[in-house]
Amino acid sequence: MDFIPVNRPIVGEEEKKAVLDVVSSGMLVNASYEGGRHVRAFEGKVRKLVGAKHVVAVNSGTAALHTALMALGMKRGDEVIVPSFTFVATANVVLACGAKPVFVDIKEDYNMDPSAFKKAITKRTKAVIPVHIYGYPADMDEIRETAAAKSVKVIEDAAESLGATYKGTQTGKLSDAGCFSLYATKVVTSGEGGAISTDDDELADMLRLVRNHGQVHGYDSRHLGFNYRLPEMSAALASVQMDRLDGFLRARARNAKYLTERVAATDGARFTQDAADRTHVFYLYTLYLRKNREKILKALNGAGVGAAVYWHIPVHKTPLYVKLGYGRKKLRRSESAAGHVLSLPVYPGLSESDLERVAGEFLKAARANL
Repeated sequence: MDFIPVNRPIVGEEEKKAVLDVVSSGMLVNASYEGGRHVRAFEGKVRKLVGAKHVVAVNSGTAALHTALMALGMKRGDEVIVPSFTFVATANVVLACGAKPVFVDIKEDYNMDPSAFKKAITKRTKAVIPVHIYGYPADMDEIRETAAAKSVKVIEDAAESLGATYKGTQTGKLSDAGCFSLYATKVVTSGEGGAISTDDDELADMLRLVRNHGQVHGYDSRHLGFNYRLPEMSAALASVQMDRLDGFLRARARNAKYLTERVAATDGARFTQDAADRTHVFYLYTLYLRKNREKILKALNGAGVGAAVYWHIPVHKTPLYVKLGYGRKKLRRSESAAGHVLSLPVYPGLSESDLERVAGEFLKAARANL
């Protein structure tokens, strides 16, 4: 019986043709301030979706976050407030700027707690990075209101939420800069890649400088920058994927609905990401298990179901951040989530029989262990 992975990219003939066309052209990368033809086409599609004035493509979600922080002028001595229940890149980019990440706790929906953010602000706070975890938007009204009152910049880590909406507005449009990822398993992929959305003309210019060694015309570096450009092959792939986004999102929503109906009411399991004022793109379908998470995970994997845990360790408890002195910080909900969450396959390529198998094996494992 085939193994069902927790996530799998959906790449078809159109994507393959687009990439081969770039290979045949010989123009694999366009090292210009504006980016190449396929980069600009991809940026245009994200710009239309998000409703932003500018979109700047880069070569990873991490590069998107780092570029945004640099373009906003983060420096040594500044503080940036981040959740600890996220992928480590959200905090690492703060360190890369010489600034200090300040970790705060989450709500039951795994997103940043706005009240914890408010309490963590000091005179050194320059930015906050709420993460739309698993593809579910954070409480952006409260976060933006607090940030505006304290002159704090807001950068959305929308790596997992392309296509999600909050009160009718797309994620990436709810901040000074919205950062997306195009990693292999994300909602839309280019293998590796990312994008930044903004309505600020000056910030957009600075984002393009940072992604291209600070250059406009070549060898005229005007600002510290790096090679964060998105290659034309990757952009061509991502551009075709953007044309399929609506179908991807419908399939993820359908699969999530099936799982919710079958497994979310299981004794000892809880699905918490559900609110009428926002849409979930279900990058991951995640349950909170009361007990025996590792036994259930082992049983599922042994039955060929690629359930997984995102994440086993909050960032402030990872070896790097313990070494930096963050390990003693108590973030109750973040640490509880890390010990209890379990994600099930929900990606668009699942067949009906795959979904039946995922749900059936989960129920079997849950009955034996919850």
